[in-house]
Amino acid sequence: MTGFFNVSDLHTVLALAETFPATEVEKVPLSAALTRILAEDVSSDIDIPGFDRATMDGYAVRGADTFGASDAAPAWLRIAGTVGMGEEPAFSLSQGEAAAISTGGMLPQGADAVVMVEHTDRVDEETIEVYRSVAPGHHLITRGEDFSKGRVILTAGTPIGAAETGLLAASGCQSVAVFKRPLVGIISTGDEVVPVTETPKMAEIRDVNTHTLSAMVTEAGGVALPLGIAGDGEGDLEPLLAEALASCDTVLISGGSSVGMRDRTLTAMEGLEGSEVLVHGIAISPGKPTILARVGGKPVWGLPGHVASAMVVFEVVVRPFLLAASGSEATDRPKVPARLSRNIASAQGRTDFVRTRLVPEGEGYIAEPLPGKSGLIHTMVHADGLIRIEKDTEGLYSDSQVTVRLLP
Repeated sequence: MTGFFNVSDLHTVLALAETFPATEVEKVPLSAALTRILAEDVSSDIDIPGFDRATMDGYAVRGADTFGASDAAPAWLRIAGTVGMGEEPAFSLSQGEAAAISTGGMLPQGADAVVMVEHTDRVDEETIEVYRSVAPGHHLITRGEDFSKGRVILTAGTPIGAAETGLLAASGCQSVAVFKRPLVGIISTGDEVVPVTETPKMAEIRDVNTHTLSAMVTEAGGVALPLGIAGDGEGDLEPLLAEALASCDTVLISGGSSVGMRDRTLTAMEGLEGSEVLVHGIAISPGKPTILARVGGKPVWGLPGHVASAMVVFEVVVRPFLLAASGSEATDRPKVPARLSRNIASAQGRTDFVRTRLVPEGEGYIAEPLPGKSGLIHTMVHADGLIRIEKDTEGLYSDSQVTVRLLP
């Protein structure tokens, strides 16, 4: 058996994400593409917009005809026509002419600006007075100003949000090539662990990790597949692990990764044909006894059994692997600066992740570390983020500026 706690540096572990393949590519309807990751570049099939269009209700004009216009000396313009919505104007503007137009309307030939209706008065059916001058390009969007035909509008690896969905629609994309959502098999271990449907007896606990990890997988864009609970006996874990590897892209095993006579995760991993244990301990806290193996090209994780530790390890280590497998180029969380409320001790040689609550202070925040053991889930419930203490640091002082990695 591989020697335990031959710990790897966090940076070294995260770099391994690039050694695992991304999921396959599939086509999905645009209506189902939200939150998915683009698998190929997308180019626009037309100019967006395809014509010069007004951004205000008013009159399309030649900007030069309004120069010098004011309340005391308005410019007089003849109304050459009205632009209907969704219509291509059948007329053009000559010097001294204007056309009534609504927001989104197509400018007639000869017009290069729009004057707001609030800055005009209708003198009669054929004439308006203009009280403000407008420069060419004012209150309009020109053809191709958003994106020109043939230009790459979104690149592979881009998460599809509401704005991206709109842009894809504007480019005529009825379906989109995206990476498949990674299917993640989740196994809990331990003779003391019982399903949430049961009332725990003395010395038993409900299976919390399956549900917290499933939620985190879903939030990261994957599909969780809970596979049940394996006992601590010899041969209990292997059937579930084989089932997971047969159908899933990634496997998470919680518990059974620490030193102990009955711990089975490492033994089960090493017993698989072609398995390679890549990581046998990470220099982080919490989460030192984390295991990573490669089996058939798939990552198999052994996570701590304590719920808070398992959640921090997933957030800091497993999530980047899952996002990389999904084709995403963005794996980091938003961060905010804050003032530390008290001293935090740390040990050199490991990277610490401290659960933290953020308290508003003026225009900024106070970061209040949340004390608590790794088996207490309330510390994650109340945490707004994590403070990272680097491995060459012995701690942080009260009132120092820290960066808090936000949790969802």
